[in-house]
Amino acid sequence: MSMLPYLRAAVRPALRRSTPVQPGYDTTRDPSASSAVVDCAVYRDGRRAAGPACLTPREAIRRVREDGGFAWIGLHEPTEEEFAGIAAVFGLHPLAVEDAVHAHQRPKLERYDDTLFTVFKTIHYVEHAELTATSEVVETGEVMCFTGTDFVITVRHGGQGSLRGLRHRLQDDPELLAKGPSAVLHSLADHVVDGYIAVAAAVQDDIDEVESAVFAAPAKGAARGGDAGRIYQLKREVLEFKRAVAPLLRPMELLSERPMRLVDPDIQKYFRDVADHLARVHEQVVGFDELLNSILQANLAQATVAQNEDMRKITSWAAIIAVPTMICGVYGMNFDHMPELRWEYGYPMVMTAIIGSCFAIHRTLRRNGWL
Repeated sequence: MSMLPYLRAAVRPALRRSTPVQPGYDTTRDPSASSAVVDCAVYRDGRRAAGPACLTPREAIRRVREDGGFAWIGLHEPTEEEFAGIAAVFGLHPLAVEDAVHAHQRPKLERYDDTLFTVFKTIHYVEHAELTATSEVVETGEVMCFTGTDFVITVRHGGQGSLRGLRHRLQDDPELLAKGPSAVLHSLADHVVDGYIAVAAAVQDDIDEVESAVFAAPAKGAARGGDAGRIYQLKREVLEFKRAVAPLLRPMELLSERPMRLVDPDIQKYFRDVADHLARVHEQVVGFDELLNSILQANLAQATVAQNEDMRKITSWAAIIAVPTMICGVYGMNFDHMPELRWEYGYPMVMTAIIGSCFAIHRTLRRNGWL
C-alpha cells in the first residue's frame, strides 16, 4: 500500500466528516483529532486520569510519555483520512492501518515492531418471531485492536458491539486495568468470546425448533420436505458464525501460551480461560454444522419417501383402472362375431368380472402397503 496518504496526513489536518465534530477536537490544528474518536483517555495505576473530557490522541500520548500510564483511544468506522493522523502519531504500520480502515478481515494476530494488531469478529444474534427461509440469524461486525507498550487503539466496524460497557467495567476494576494495555486486550477478547457463547445458545434454540418441525408428524394436507429452505438458511448463518470463530483459535492459543513482551505474564493466564471458552464455542458451531447437514438430509429423505409413496399410490390405481379399461376396450371393437355378445347374461358377467378383478388387485396392493 502506498505511504503517500499517511505522509500527507502527517503534515496536514485530517479531513472532517459530514457529522459534527465532538467538542474539544480541533481538527484544524491536530492531525490526530478525528470525529471518528468515540473516547480517548489516559489511565494511570488502573484509574482514569483527570483532565479534559475530550483529549486528542496526540495530547493523550504526550501525557502518557511525560507522566506514565497508557492511553486508550476508541474509534468507530474511521475513514482513511481520519485514521492517517492517528497512525502517524503512534507509528502504526501501514499494512495494519489498511486492515483497520477497511473492514471484512479474518480474525488474526500480527506483530509489527512494538505493536500487536488483533482482529476480532463480533457476532450479534438477530431476534425474529419465526425462522423463515430468508431470516437473518446472526449479524457480524469487527473490532481491531492495536496494543503497544503505552497505548491501546480499538477500531470498531458495524452497528453492534459497542465497547462503552467494556470500558466502564474495566474502570470499575482498577487492579486489572493497572496491568496496562494487555489487560484491555484480554478484556476485549473475553467480551467478544462471551458474545459468541450467548449467540451459540440462541442458535441452538433455532436448530432445535427446525429439528422438531422436520421430525414431527406433518399436518393434514401438508407436504413433507417443506423445511428445506429454513434449514439451508440456518446453515448459511452457522457457516458465517463459524468463519468468525475458527480463525480466532490460533491467535488465542498464541496469546495464552507464547510469552510476549507486550503481554503481562499475569494477564497471559487469563487468556488461557478465553482460549478454553473459544474452543468450546468452536466445538458447538462445528456440531451445529454437522447436525444441520443431518437434518437437511433427513428432510430431503422424507420428501423422497413421500414422493415414492405418492408414486406407488398412483401406480396402484392405474393398475386397478387398467382391468376395466382392457375389458371395455375388447368389447368396444364392434366385431360382428364375438362370444357372449348376444348372450342374455353377458353384461352382468362382464361387470362381475371387472368388479371382482379390481377388488382382488386392490386387496393385494393394500396388503403389500401400496394403498
